[in-house]
Amino acid sequence: MTGTPRPARAGQDAVAEQGRVCALAVRGVRDLQDVTAAHPELFDAAPFDPAMLSSVATAIAFTAPWHTASELRITTRTLLWVFAADWQVDYLARSVDDVREVVTDCLAVADGAAPPPGRHLARLLADLRDELTTVPAFVRLRPIWRDELARMLAAVAREWDWKHLPTDPTTGRRLPDLDRYLDNADNLACSFVNVTHWIATGDEKTLAQLTDLLDAGRGVQRVLRLVNDLATHGRDAEWGDLNALSLVDDPAQVHDRLAELTARSRGDLAALAERCPRQADYLNRQISFTGGFYQLSDFWGAR
Repeated sequence: MTGTPRPARAGQDAVAEQGRVCALAVRGVRDLQDVTAAHPELFDAAPFDPAMLSSVATAIAFTAPWHTASELRITTRTLLWVFAADWQVDYLARSVDDVREVVTDCLAVADGAAPPPGRHLARLLADLRDELTTVPAFVRLRPIWRDELARMLAAVAREWDWKHLPTDPTTGRRLPDLDRYLDNADNLACSFVNVTHWIATGDEKTLAQLTDLLDAGRGVQRVLRLVNDLATHGRDAEWGDLNALSLVDDPAQVHDRLAELTARSRGDLAALAERCPRQADYLNRQISFTGGFYQLSDFWGAR
């Protein structure tokens, strides 16, 4: 028998493809280094270390590997912006007014305003907005992009309220139950990153199905919320973050809900693949990459 055995060749091809995707991520990291250098006040905290930039760029490269680094530039930058927004609200905001200021500034920028002086998060969002304005589809899809941003900011603000405001004297509760917590999964901002990605890179066939894609992505977002929580419970407890495991009496409830939501999302994506295979693959890869990534690491480093 002569020649290279097929399994070995298949394995070599898979490794070569993984190497190409890693190189795509390296290109993304170098671009993010330019972003952090241009916005030093926004990224001066310890968690925004080289490992964080690498994790962000790698996540995008592995979920949409058919694109070039140039095509993924705005998606990767948007995911980094999401982490900066999370940091501004979760760890720097000291009052309701601080949170509302972030929300107001960012929505004003989404509507076309210049960022106020010294508001570094809004300044970076304005950069993203201005880059998106070079995409022809953004003219008509800007209201959808703005709506996803508003949903994300409302969810982030709602979580801050849950963590910091007094217990409701009527219900005796401050923290949400698991269902309400999952209803707030827009705080993970996957949907906002997705809509940015699709507007920036999608062809007309993709954009014609944007509503269906966003609906499917919101189901995936709930899956990722629980995958994240199961992997980061210890850090969340240390940092004072909400986590699904802290909202239930039995951790099995979270594991069961994750299995249910994952099965539902995989089914929805199988149906979506019949008319939009590449974007269904993109969403499926989000689930798979996140599940693998959180087995060994986390996006956030030490504070």
